[in-house]
Amino acid sequence: MVEKKVSQGIISTYFHKLEKNLELDVAIVGGGPSGIVAAYYLAKAGKSVALFDRKLSPGGGMWGGAMMFNQIVVQKEALDIIKEFDINYEHYNDDLFVMDSVESTSALLYKAVHAGATIFNCYSVEDVVFKDNKVSGVVVNWTPVLREGLHVDPLNIMAKCVVDGTGHDSEMCKTVARKNGIRLATDTGDVIGERSLDVVAGENEVVNGTKEIYPGLYVCGMAASAVSGTPRMGPIFGGMLLSGKKVANLIIEKLK
Repeated sequence: MVEKKVSQGIISTYFHKLEKNLELDVAIVGGGPSGIVAAYYLAKAGKSVALFDRKLSPGGGMWGGAMMFNQIVVQKEALDIIKEFDINYEHYNDDLFVMDSVESTSALLYKAVHAGATIFNCYSVEDVVFKDNKVSGVVVNWTPVLREGLHVDPLNIMAKCVVDGTGHDSEMCKTVARKNGIRLATDTGDVIGERSLDVVAGENEVVNGTKEIYPGLYVCGMAASAVSGTPRMGPIFGGMLLSGKKVANLIIEKLK
């Protein structure tokens, strides 16, 4: 019967997809713009990469623009990335360009998947795999399981590199430092916490702070700002895009 075949098709192909991603070159935690851009460039370079986002709709804060005005701003330094993703844009003022936030987020996701990245939504990463003093994978569970406080054990996914793209909370970096008594590559050895808004400094420093923060663990996007203690920047997204591309390039070089 067709009803059975519908269910069978979903179940069999989903579990094939999951099994294929149990061992990765790169696991990206958090589906904001920097994480999606990183997934695109990593997949384009032939790396096996999966992105795990706890929400039903990955994309982070880019969907909502600013205060639910669904427009975003990007500066000229990131315009080449916008063009590569085929996003429509309009020159607004000096070195600033505006674009529709829904189109932009959709384009990032579409291009990443078509480049070969796998995106898992409704997944929460609750921990990392920590072996031989190195981050070696992620520990995943269904988001509703954690939200309901159910006592359900997670699954493990191995990865040569893990990217913390969890935004303002920098959850992976906090977890690694807290659980394993290690020092991150920051001034304090821990997550410093983001500072108040400064667009220019925030845009520059989010890219500067994109790096390997501990063996096997990289940080990008707003998580990079939070870890290194640099300012937030508001609804200008060029730094996010450039951070995603930078972390991809760092990992590609590392895995050579």
